[in-house]
Amino acid sequence: MHLIVGVRFKKAGKIYYFDPSGIDLQENDHVIVETARGIEFGDVVVAPKMVSEEEIVMPLKPVIRKADEEDIIKVKENKKKEQEAMKICEEKIQTHGLPMNLVDVELTFDNSKLIFYFTADGRIDFRELVKDLAAVFKTRIELRQIGVRDEAKMLGGLGPCGLGLCCSTFMGDFHPVSIKMAKEQNLSLNPSKISGICGRLMCCLKYEQEYYEDVRSRMPKEGQQVNTPEGPAEVLEVALLTERVKVKMILDDDEIEVNEFPLSEIDFIKDDES
Repeated sequence: MHLIVGVRFKKAGKIYYFDPSGIDLQENDHVIVETARGIEFGDVVVAPKMVSEEEIVMPLKPVIRKADEEDIIKVKENKKKEQEAMKICEEKIQTHGLPMNLVDVELTFDNSKLIFYFTADGRIDFRELVKDLAAVFKTRIELRQIGVRDEAKMLGGLGPCGLGLCCSTFMGDFHPVSIKMAKEQNLSLNPSKISGICGRLMCCLKYEQEYYEDVRSRMPKEGQQVNTPEGPAEVLEVALLTERVKVKMILDDDEIEVNEFPLSEIDFIKDDES
């Protein structure tokens, strides 16, 4: 077991574990830590706790110190520098006639690197752009091409539900989603109905998938023979959310009667494999 503290560098960014180094830290504290990108300013989102070695990547980097007022002022100054860098980079992109869309700019806390995030349809030769930017800002320059999901996470917006995008408000990582999930949840397969503003399948398809998989495993299949409180019947359809089963029953006079029963009142006929 190891003592860790969870730190996040962006509002809905991934949580990284650090060694608290004996510093008294609480949730929402600001801290200065060393990362692969250099010295960074982050927020404590997981108070110090013990976790198993399988949950962490060794070696753990230590928390350098709690952030003070000067650090907070520096972060605000960096935000202004990022906005200026955004304008300059957009001008340089137009000058070079590059088919790319600048999405965001990030300046590391120690000003050692400027990272420009952009989208493009294909590969871009931005070597001359990097030279121009390095000459202007006198620091290391990195241009990073991102996908449409990352773009939506950075820019934010409103989803079809009317709330802020999950990816930009609380999701640290993207979850894998598939068209199979939409089918299992009986959703319309119209792309406009199941796609987010990024154009990809909505992340929220993942949220209820576990429930649908569980209830489907307990539900009979359409066409299956079952026993009901009123006798044997054939399953016509199932309602997964209400856990009810609609069945067709053949009466003594060969008339057909359609009834609906809760799943708890349905018994499976074991010999039937349909």
